[in-house]
This record gives sequence, structure tokens and C-alpha cells, in this order.
Amino acid sequence: MAKKASRSWPERDLAFVATALLGGLRLSELLGLDVGSLDGRQGERRLRVVGKGSKVRFVPIEAPLEALVSAYLGSRKARFPAERTSPGSPLFVDRHGERLQRGGAQYLVRSAYRSAGVRASVPNGALVHALRHTMATRLAEDGASASEIQHLLGHESLATSQLYIDSTANEQRAAARANRTYRVLEKITKPSPSPTTRPTRKASPPSP
Repeated sequence: MAKKASRSWPERDLAFVATALLGGLRLSELLGLDVGSLDGRQGERRLRVVGKGSKVRFVPIEAPLEALVSAYLGSRKARFPAERTSPGSPLFVDRHGERLQRGGAQYLVRSAYRSAGVRASVPNGALVHALRHTMATRLAEDGASASEIQHLLGHESLATSQLYIDSTANEQRAAARANRTYRVLEKITKPSPSPTTRPTRKASPPSP
């Protein structure tokens, strides 16, 4: 049991998943973060992210995420007291203090899903991308523009960001359409079928 406990690192796992979900970063971008990627003074923190084509973008992070990252760094110092971090030191490390690698990150996220009771059918290679997709969808639901989504997630094309807005609008319309009140209104407003006119029967002549 003690050996298993030593491998557990909830502060790091929570900080990693929260950064993926709230920052919308690609897996390669997360793994490439350094301690110096945390930029700005307290209360105005942002992440300096190197994306596709070595393009740099800055993703703002708010106080709750900043607190999680700080708690993780504190736990890291307790785990590796001899470690001397610099701005170029990796932000997320494995249990040996080395930069976290793709396989370890995928295992970490999968374990977080299981701990939360979420049975994800997402392949290992797409686990972090699913978190990125969730962030983009929530931004669209909360009214962010396509250009804002493009900047925060580092999409190369504005059309990619626009897809999230269009998809959200369609889903909202479908949800509104499913309202049972619409079915009641349909019954009320549906025109009644016109009564069928029965053919008039000719009167029989009186019998002699």
C-alpha cells in the first residue's frame, strides 16, 4: 500500500487536467510548458503557449487554476527537495522529476476519468483533445466569438472556431424544439379536419 501511495500525486494530476480543460491546450503544448511559461503577476497570470508552427499565444488563467498550479508546485518541492527549478525547467513532471511524456500524460488523464466515475470511450490518443473540445464548446455556449475561440485555442483557421458556434446553435435549437410544450401547441394550432359531407339521400316516392 505504501508503494502505491508514493505513486499517487493528486496535486499534479488535478493541475494538469484543469490546465488542459481551462486552457484548451493540445497535448504537445501541455507537455512543452516550462515553469517560465507562467507569465504575469499574481491575479493577472497567463500561460505562454508554443503551438503549431512555433506560433506563440498567451492564454489567461484565473485565480482558481492559479491556486491549483501553485499547490502542485508546492507538492513538487516537497517531493523533490533537492530540485533546483529555473524558468526552463519543465512545468509538469513525472514521479521521477523528469518532464512528463505523452504516455504518462495519457495514463494520468485516463485515471482522472476513472476516479471521477466517467467511463470515457475516447481513445488514449484523444483524451486531452476531448478536454480541449469541451473547452471550445463551453466557450461557444457562453457566447464567445469565433475570433476569441481561435485566439485562445490557437486554431489556424477561423472556420474551425466557427464550427463550434454553429454546432452549439444547432444543438440549442434542437433542445428548444424538444420542449414538450411545442407538442401541445402543435395539437392546439393544428387545423381540424373538415367534416365530411354525407351525400343527401333522395326521398323515396310514396307507395301507391
